[in-house]
Amino acid sequence: MARPDKAAAVAELTEQFRAANAVMLTEYRGLSVSQLMELRRSLGGNASYAVVKNTLAAIAAKEAGLEDIADELSGPTAIAFVTGEPVDAAKSLRDFAKANNQLVIKGGVLEGSKLSAADVTKLAELESRDVLLGKAAGAFKAAMYQAAYVFNAPLTQAARTVEALREKQAAAA
Repeated sequence: MARPDKAAAVAELTEQFRAANAVMLTEYRGLSVSQLMELRRSLGGNASYAVVKNTLAAIAAKEAGLEDIADELSGPTAIAFVTGEPVDAAKSLRDFAKANNQLVIKGGVLEGSKLSAADVTKLAELESRDVLLGKAAGAFKAAMYQAAYVFNAPLTQAARTVEALREKQAAAA
């Protein structure tokens, strides 16, 4: 029979798994408490970073429908529950791992799809959502400008032709 404190911990973890846009697993072996606090600060409001027991996390992941990550819950594992932009959280983890080689990114889950460590790194290399939306808006604006130019070109050409005929008639008269 499960102890009430463990059942409550599993329920809380299950809720965090369900509420998260993405989940990223890391191995934190060798990091000090101050370094872990620095990592939590670098994640900011985008994610919460928690050191959890693997058995409880595996049970919670299965209850939340994330059976894929249960395999990677071995060794000293900490989980980043991303509620904000996944790209920003992946960048924070990647940058912290570069500065502190003790942090190892194991993988994770993004919108139900399993991510490997390489996938998390690729995700970190993406530009933020705002930048991508800005580029898309710029591309749409350029396309609209080109369309307006194409639609105005025959009118402009007709006006130039009429002006040239008018000048020719004025010169002939």
